Amino acid sequence: MILTNGTIVAVADGAHVRLFRNQGHEPEIRLVPEPDPDLEPANIGSGARHRNSTANPDRSRLREDNFAAAVAGYLNEKALSGQIDHLVIVADARTLGEMRRHFHGALSEKLSGQIEKNLTGFAVSEIQDAIRAA
Repeated sequence: MILTNGTIVAVADGAHVRLFRNQGHEPEIRLVPEPDPDLEPANIGSGARHRNSTANPDRSRLREDNFAAAVAGYLNEKALSGQIDHLVIVADARTLGEMRRHFHGALSEKLSGQIEKNLTGFAVSEIQDAIRAA
């Protein structure tokens, strides 16, 4: 995958998110860390629709869903305010699926790519390699 200069890359899982901005010029990818977002996960993930503990026995899954929804909400705000022109999301399949449920149309239009991998604990060079290979 080739990223345009200025593309935001969000690397997320159910508990962490790292943001980067590509400062490389095509075809070079040079990810520079962005400030960590201040997220307030609320009870808004898909698990919130379950009414009892037998329908959703795993509380950590609910926390992960809520975090993914909060990340999507943050990215929606940035897209709507014009702070994101191009976006690539790298996340494990479950987190990415939950995030997609909360994407605003404006954010969806700015998506340049989605990579289903959990790379939150990886070095920037490994994230760059995964994007190049996608």
